[in-house]
Amino acid sequence: MAQIMKFGIIGSGSWGTALAKILTGNKNKINWWIRGEETIRHLLARHHNPQYLSSVVFDTTLLQPTTNVSEVINNSDCIIIAVPSAYAVDTLGNLDKDIFAGKKIISAIKGILPDQNLLLNDYLKQQFNVDLENYFAVLGPCHAEEVAAEKLSYLTFSGIDEKTAAGIASYFKTAYLNTIVNHDIYGVQFAAILKNIYALGAGIAHGLDYGDNFLSVLIANSADEMAGFLRKAGIKNIDVGHISDDRRQPAGNLQPLTGDHINYAASVYLGDLLVTCYSLYSRNRTFGNMIGKGYSVKTAQLEMSMVAEGYNASKCMKIINESIQADMPIAETVYKILWENMPASKGFAKIEETLV
Repeated sequence: MAQIMKFGIIGSGSWGTALAKILTGNKNKINWWIRGEETIRHLLARHHNPQYLSSVVFDTTLLQPTTNVSEVINNSDCIIIAVPSAYAVDTLGNLDKDIFAGKKIISAIKGILPDQNLLLNDYLKQQFNVDLENYFAVLGPCHAEEVAAEKLSYLTFSGIDEKTAAGIASYFKTAYLNTIVNHDIYGVQFAAILKNIYALGAGIAHGLDYGDNFLSVLIANSADEMAGFLRKAGIKNIDVGHISDDRRQPAGNLQPLTGDHINYAASVYLGDLLVTCYSLYSRNRTFGNMIGKGYSVKTAQLEMSMVAEGYNASKCMKIINESIQADMPIAETVYKILWENMPASKGFAKIEETLV
């Protein structure tokens, strides 16, 4: 690390708390935007977030928590935005238009801004003139709960400025967390959005009492559908099994694929899809399971204490795909079940006919 970066985190949900744990575990001081004063008082007094990942104990000398978003941004070099996508505009929309000048932005948002149908980088460009060179995305497969338990996980840092992305990633490398650098900034974000939709579908299938055999076929077809969308969206060289010699070295700060090739079977694409579809930690799978069991969307939302990003994403991707025109029968059916009141059993009867 050539220089010490000052990190700010906007958001104190499970993922924001997990990222705070990683950074402070490496003895980095952080500025941390937390919505409620009571949460801050509890954190400083009891050394843990009372609402999310409460097992994580923080060294509070490394924390500068505040309810003032501008204060976090002004006092930080690198700002991690880790609020749910549905709340991003409410959190950022009233800030000064030049507040991000000279800052590096890391998106830890695993969704799309629902009212705008925009990725966070496109919103930041429109509203704050943030150039893509200063924008990075951090993605899994990496459940916050497993970070809290220090189970071995992998994070991918994506940015068109790969050298800076690698420098940022170095702050997150731990004994239980390996980092990977990737230059596919649009692809990784769309993959993260789509995997949440497919995880909802996997949950619906489970709620409808489909078995593991069907689920494996559903997820395999979802992976192919996702790759088809990415190709049509402009990622021209998606390969499976294309691994450069550099990546055959021992795990550590892994480097991106050489040239323009993107291995969509890698962890940030297929790996994140698999864990989100299968894991009991997956809120999208849980939400879908409720729908499959007959819960209404509203009831399922009330039952959950966390946001299932795939719900809004299914509508956003339906709109976005009207111009992309990728063949997406699984995502389309999930959208119809959630937004057009199609019975889940009827939707999955149609999905059965499309699977190969």
